[in-house]
Amino acid sequence: MYKEKIIELLKENMSEKSFKLWEGINRVIPDIWDKPTSSTGKYHKKRNGEVPSNAEHVYQMLYSASKIMRLFNIEKNTPEADKVLFAIVLHDSLKYGLLGTRKHTDRTHDKQAADMISQNKKTFLKILNEQQFQTLEESVRFHSGVWSSDVPKDKTFNFKDYNPETLFVHILDMLSTADCLKTDVE
Repeated sequence: MYKEKIIELLKENMSEKSFKLWEGINRVIPDIWDKPTSSTGKYHKKRNGEVPSNAEHVYQMLYSASKIMRLFNIEKNTPEADKVLFAIVLHDSLKYGLLGTRKHTDRTHDKQAADMISQNKKTFLKILNEQQFQTLEESVRFHSGVWSSDVPKDKTFNFKDYNPETLFVHILDMLSTADCLKTDVE
């Protein structure tokens, strides 16, 4: 159900070109939508003790972002909306590794997903400008905040050094992880 809800939400809120790109990306990234957000069951627990699927987690974030992205003066169906929605829908896309076959979640999935985005820069630049692309890549790379695997070892992590959208994606991720986001699904 959540996979379909993700597709509906993206179709409604992305520009037409970006949604077509999403459809292509979704065919090639690992299909881990039904896997749990926590492979050990220790994290991401809901009030009832269940661990949500990746699809439910991502949908919670997308749903919330679509309702409040106006705080950045972002209108739906624009490249500005596309960069935020892409960051959210792709942030955990490699959580179970490049092929989606790992038994446990990959602690470097943030870096891996951002590297995948970086390797496809030419494609993303067909729909985003350079700044929008940079924000997309950064938002995925540092969506884990201080726990991001690409934080330089000799540097203290501070969100002041990053785009506001990076903090936005991180906050949505943390709120979902703490079971603090609600959607239209009961």
